[in-house]
Amino acid sequence: MNDPFNLLDPDFLQQASAMRVVARRVAPAGRWAEHRSRDRGQGMEFRDYRPYSPGDELKSIDWNVYRRLGRFVVRLFEEMEDLPIYLMPDLSKSMWHDEPPRAITAMKVAVAFASIGLDQHDRVGVLPFGEDLDSTIRPTSGRGRLGLIAESLSRAAEKSRDKPGGTDLATALSKLRGLRMREGLLVIISDFFDPHGIEVMTAELKRTRHRPLLVSISRKEDREPELQGDIRVRDCETGDMQDVSITNNVIDQYRIAYDAHFEKLEGFAKSRQGNLLFLDHEGDVMKQLAQLFEGGSYVA
Repeated sequence: MNDPFNLLDPDFLQQASAMRVVARRVAPAGRWAEHRSRDRGQGMEFRDYRPYSPGDELKSIDWNVYRRLGRFVVRLFEEMEDLPIYLMPDLSKSMWHDEPPRAITAMKVAVAFASIGLDQHDRVGVLPFGEDLDSTIRPTSGRGRLGLIAESLSRAAEKSRDKPGGTDLATALSKLRGLRMREGLLVIISDFFDPHGIEVMTAELKRTRHRPLLVSISRKEDREPELQGDIRVRDCETGDMQDVSITNNVIDQYRIAYDAHFEKLEGFAKSRQGNLLFLDHEGDVMKQLAQLFEGGSYVA
């Protein structure tokens, strides 16, 4: 199988196999899996009673309650369904800037979550983005589908690497909404350096109906650049050049702006009971992901 980015490293996948995503509740109308649905139906675990209504199946009536109280009540059971997991790795121009590229780290994170989801019978969709959203890797389920996901993601990455475009998360999220997919966990893996700015990004994020997990791929130098004097900088997204005089005051103002940027992202994630994880591009991916999986599980 073609795996140019080593996404299917056995040791990496073995570590992922010990992790689980546990949903508080999942949207109804899914497939059988391991998460509790918001629906009450004919599942295995008893949850509650409600009064009988015309049209209810007679087999759902609790005749013991009727004999004791003379009232018709229906037993409600908890449905167990899948959690759709939608993975959006950023493959834009800035993600190919470093060596090795951050895009590879983003893909490894996506494959880790894909492996976890497929192992627990969830439906997993991978939607790489840059200037637009690539929706060709459709949501799939089944433990044997990980190789297909990795291969499709590698093809999308090779195409992006050969002809990289800028970042437009807002457009990608708008297209995601247009797909009208069932509510689930949305994992966005990016450096979150978007030329349109944080306000545009968070405005579009707030329109999504999915629970967010934002994984920021960063390096220490992103917040603490080792620059001094008069330099010429190039925008890693647009390629534009600008002459800048670097002073201590300029660095301080930059750090303030950097922190404010990610504070707004974190504020959005928390407002939706989600998370923002900072992942060091130069560190061990799986050890850092383990921060989310306290006790082996991440509660979405």
